[in-house]
Amino acid sequence: MHIECLKYFQKIAKIKSISKVANKSHISQPALSQQIQKLENSLGKKLFIRSNKGVKLTSSGEIVLKYADNIIRTYEKMLNGLKEQEQKEIKIEGEFSIATYCLPCALISMQEEYPTHNYNLISSTSEEIEGDVLNDICELGFITKPSSEEELVSEKVITEKVVLISPANYDIPEKISIKKILDYKLIILKESCIIKDNLREGLSSIGYTFADLNIMSRLETTEAIKTLVQKGYGTALVPYNSVKDEFVANELNISRIEDYNLDYNIYMVRKSSENLTKDLKEFIKGFKNLGPNICC
Repeated sequence: MHIECLKYFQKIAKIKSISKVANKSHISQPALSQQIQKLENSLGKKLFIRSNKGVKLTSSGEIVLKYADNIIRTYEKMLNGLKEQEQKEIKIEGEFSIATYCLPCALISMQEEYPTHNYNLISSTSEEIEGDVLNDICELGFITKPSSEEELVSEKVITEKVVLISPANYDIPEKISIKKILDYKLIILKESCIIKDNLREGLSSIGYTFADLNIMSRLETTEAIKTLVQKGYGTALVPYNSVKDEFVANELNISRIEDYNLDYNIYMVRKSSENLTKDLKEFIKGFKNLGPNICC
């Protein structure tokens, strides 16, 4: 099975049209159909049902699509590895808030400690991070819950404080009860996250649910949330490290929940020690020694 055939298959499965993929890929439609035929022959399965309206996946095609992304990404990882033989690079993935607010300063400190190391940091979801570590697309991941994968090792590296931020002109005490959050307009992330999970549990412990919150907006990123809070539109629960600079500059107020712990741990996930390179072992040892200096 040629990897190019699999790439064409993936594109057709997403766009649901052989002709459109052919045009975008600058290949003739007969030639593209021939590539798919080769893939079907090699697998011994029909992958598409063709009609005047386009194509749709067969049940066998659904299975192939499920694995195609990892196969292609692993193949590209191999190519990158061959290119980077002389320049070793440690690929690191972290959930958005971790990759944005916690890891950059840590990597600068690590670069000073190990000047021959090269780091490539990107943000992703916890599910994608675990899959990428398992499939050797990245060497290390940083997530907010320990991995349930048996092949991965999870180590707690830091505890992130969660704070309620409010506009600078709001008169909210430095310490409040979790029930008090119900009185404020709240801005939250659209997607699931550890802060929302912990808040849901905290509310449940006092007989309330998420539906009882006065949620005025759901946004994509913590940066967008900070902007709305600074402009006076409400309050938000965020990681302390994401707003530390604004708090020091008196651009935001910060309050802590005194009767329920919303803080969460950050875990470093990796494969077992026997699968680690010398550089990676050095990085892990040095990273653990950073202690409170992990975050900026």
